[in-house]
Amino acid sequence: MDSEVGLWLRKRFLKPIETKRAYKVGGQEEEEEQQQQQPLSPAARLFHEPNFNVYNIAIMGWKTKMCPEVVKGNLVHTLLKHPRFSSLQVTDENGEMKWVHTRVDLDMHVIVPDVNPNMDSPDQSVEDYISDLSKTHIDKSQPLWDVHILNLKTSNAESTSIFRIHHSLGDGTSLISLLLACTRQTADPEALPTIPVKKQKKQHKEDNSNTWKLLKWFVGFWWVVKLFWNTFIDVFMFMLTALFLKDTDTPIKEPPGLEFTPRRFVYRIVSLDDMKLIKNAMNMTINDVALGITQAGLSCYLNRRYGEQSTEKEEGATSRKVYLPEKIRLRSTLYINIRPSAGIQALADMMKKNTEAKWGNKIGYVLLPFTIAIRDDPLDYIHEAKATIDRKKNSLEAIFTFYIAELVVKIFGIKWASALYHRIITHTTMCFTNLAGPLEEIGFYGHPMAFLPPSCYGELHSLVVMFQSYINKMTIVLSVDEGTIPDPHRLCDDIVESLKLVKDAVVERGLVKENQEHK
Repeated sequence: MDSEVGLWLRKRFLKPIETKRAYKVGGQEEEEEQQQQQPLSPAARLFHEPNFNVYNIAIMGWKTKMCPEVVKGNLVHTLLKHPRFSSLQVTDENGEMKWVHTRVDLDMHVIVPDVNPNMDSPDQSVEDYISDLSKTHIDKSQPLWDVHILNLKTSNAESTSIFRIHHSLGDGTSLISLLLACTRQTADPEALPTIPVKKQKKQHKEDNSNTWKLLKWFVGFWWVVKLFWNTFIDVFMFMLTALFLKDTDTPIKEPPGLEFTPRRFVYRIVSLDDMKLIKNAMNMTINDVALGITQAGLSCYLNRRYGEQSTEKEEGATSRKVYLPEKIRLRSTLYINIRPSAGIQALADMMKKNTEAKWGNKIGYVLLPFTIAIRDDPLDYIHEAKATIDRKKNSLEAIFTFYIAELVVKIFGIKWASALYHRIITHTTMCFTNLAGPLEEIGFYGHPMAFLPPSCYGELHSLVVMFQSYINKMTIVLSVDEGTIPDPHRLCDDIVESLKLVKDAVVERGLVKENQEHK
C-alpha cells in the first residue's frame, strides 16, 4: 500500500491500541471476573479431544491492499470486546478447563508474512499458504485465534486475509456472524450488513366453516405423525451409524487418521443470480439448488474416478460411460446450530455496548443422504435434493442428536462422547454446509470485501463442501485431503459445470419467465 493511502487510512480509521480491556457488567466488576472463570461447555471441550481439534477459517478477499495497523487498531474495539477472544482456556488442578481473561498481544495474532508481489503464480501461492496453515495449530498459551494478511494481488482480489479460529470458541454460524458484525456497509459506514431472511408465507383469509376446521385438524395431525415418524427413523439410523452402518468405500472415502493430515482449500466464485434463476423456475430454495448441483458434480467426479480405475475403459470414454457401482451409500454430516442465532445486530451491540448475546457451541448432527448416479436429465438432481431436504425439515433429528451427546457426556464423560461422534463421522463420507451472506458490499475499516469463502480443517472427513453467498456471488469452497482427493480443482469444476447444465436445462425448457432472468 502506498504511503498516501496508508496515511489516509490511519487518520480516518485508526484508533489507539489498548492492551488491557476492562468493562463492567451490571456495574459490578466481580461479575466480569466470575464470567471469565466459567468452565468450557461440553461441546467446547469436545473440540480439544485429539481427534476433534477443529479450526474454522474465513478466507476474505479484499478490493484494496490491507493496512495491518488499521486492522490491529480496530480489532481492539471490535473482536477483542468478545470475552472468548481475549481469554485463555486453562486446565485447573481438577482437570477442568476454564476461560481465564488475559492481555492480548496483537502482534502474536495479526501475522503479515513477507511475500514477493512479482511472483509467477500468486493464486497458487495464496492457496499453498492456506494449506500450510492447516499443518499448524495455535499455541494454547494465547487466545485461540489469529488473522493472516497477504498483501498479494490475485485473480479475484488485491489482498487476502485468513481468519483462523479454534472451534471451541463457537460454532461456525456464530463465528461468521461475529466477523460480519465487525464490518459495515461500504455505502453507509454506520450500517451493519444485511443478511437475507426467510420470507413468511402469505396467510389466506380465514375460513371458519366446519369443513375447513376439520381439514386443518387433519393436516396438522398428519404433520405431527410424519414429524414423529421421521424423527424416529433418523435417530434410529443415527444409532445404527454409531454402531456399525458405514458408507460405501468410494474413492473419496477418508482413510483412518485423516484428522492429522493437512488440507487443500480450493474455491470457485459463481453467479448467485444463476442459482436464483433455477430456484425461481423450479419453485425451490437456494439450499435445494446447492445440494442438487453438489450431488451432480460428485456423481460426475466419482464416475470419472471409477472409470480411471476400470480395466475396461476406452480412450475418451470416462466422461460418457457409466462406471458407478449401483446403490452407493454416501452421506454427509450437516451441522445444525440448535441455539437461536444471536444475530449480527446483537453481536455488534455486545462489542460496542457490552450487552449480552447468545454464544457457544450447541450443535446437532443431521445425516444427509446423497444420491450418486448418472442422470440423463440434470434437473433430476435438483428434484432429488429437494425431496431429501424437505424430509429432513420435518424431523427433530438435530435436537435429538445434540441431547444424545449431552446425555453421553453426563453419564460416561467427554471421552465417550468423542468416541461416539468419531464413529459417526468416520462412518459417513463428507460434510456439507450452505451459509447466507450479506446482501450489499461490506468493508472492514476502509477495506471493501471482494469475496468470503469459509471452511475448516481438523475435520475427519476427506471432503468438506461449503457454499457462501455474498451480494450477487456464490462461493463454492472445498476442503480436501489431497491423499484421498488429489485433484480438488477438477471436483470444483464438476460442481460449477453442473450448475451450468441445470441452468441451461431450465432455460431450454422455457421454465424461466422473461422477467425472472435478471432477478
